[in-house]
Amino acid sequence: MGAFDTTIGILLIGLFFNTYLYGLVTYQFIIYHTTKFNDPWRVKAVVGSLFILDTVHSIVAIYSGWNMCVTNFGNPAVVLTVSWEIPFTAVATSFAAIITQFFLAHRVLRLTKNKYVTAFICTLSIVGFVTGITAGVKSGIIQDVTKFAPLTPLVAMWLGFSTAADISITLALTIALYRSRTGIRKTNTILNRLIRGAVQTGLFVSIFALGDLFSFLLLRTTNLYAMFAYPIGRIYTNTLLDTLNARSALQNLGTTAIDLDTENGLRFRTTTGGAESQSNIRLQQVHVRQEVVTVTDGNHYDDKLKHDSDVDGVYAHMGKGV
Repeated sequence: MGAFDTTIGILLIGLFFNTYLYGLVTYQFIIYHTTKFNDPWRVKAVVGSLFILDTVHSIVAIYSGWNMCVTNFGNPAVVLTVSWEIPFTAVATSFAAIITQFFLAHRVLRLTKNKYVTAFICTLSIVGFVTGITAGVKSGIIQDVTKFAPLTPLVAMWLGFSTAADISITLALTIALYRSRTGIRKTNTILNRLIRGAVQTGLFVSIFALGDLFSFLLLRTTNLYAMFAYPIGRIYTNTLLDTLNARSALQNLGTTAIDLDTENGLRFRTTTGGAESQSNIRLQQVHVRQEVVTVTDGNHYDDKLKHDSDVDGVYAHMGKGV
């Protein structure tokens, strides 16, 4: 093993993976922009803000690799100091985390109507955000890696509370979606897919956050913690964009109509046997009208419906979901 494998080598792996994830973020952003979702301006502002933040952070990450491998080539002391890129990473990741977590907490509120669960998630997120910003600023002040011991409680609180918020969101969404299951296969298929997506995204970001935490606690003199730290912000953004873009794919599953609007969580309108029901939130209104006109010409008796296209004798008008 080379002298810089656990410092520069590991850092480069994190930068490569971060760049790959930024490519996914860009792809997801293009899909969101071209699909033309009818989202309110504040949702579009969140998406745009996260994309700008990820772009700036990814540029900073590439500069970090350049600074360590090119500018300070032949200067082994560079691995013992922290330049401004690491504090910036902590701050940028904290912003990406709280934006995504508050967005998903809003969805939890719309689905569960439980203000206490939502307040609990938001509290965890705020504590993680404040301690993350504080840890980032203090790491920039200290700079010397060998003197990072006082940062341990802050880093532990930052990543611990942030992970707790992610897990709480995953559990709340999973339980809410599972309780929405019906006896209709198409609806359950969509719900199962949403549950799987919630678990996967929550698990993914939690693994990286915990990897960052334990690397900092146990292997502080290496850059293993930076390998986990750089991509976390991109994982959060991918989680949010995937949640928004999934609406387009889920609407094409079978005959089930699904509304995953960002304001009201999600709604299902499943068409079965001429009746349309809305599971999970409210029962969809169904208006049934039958008009019969009797015409008698002596020997001929005819029942003619007012609606010519209604061959079954009933005109059912399905209103749009509220």
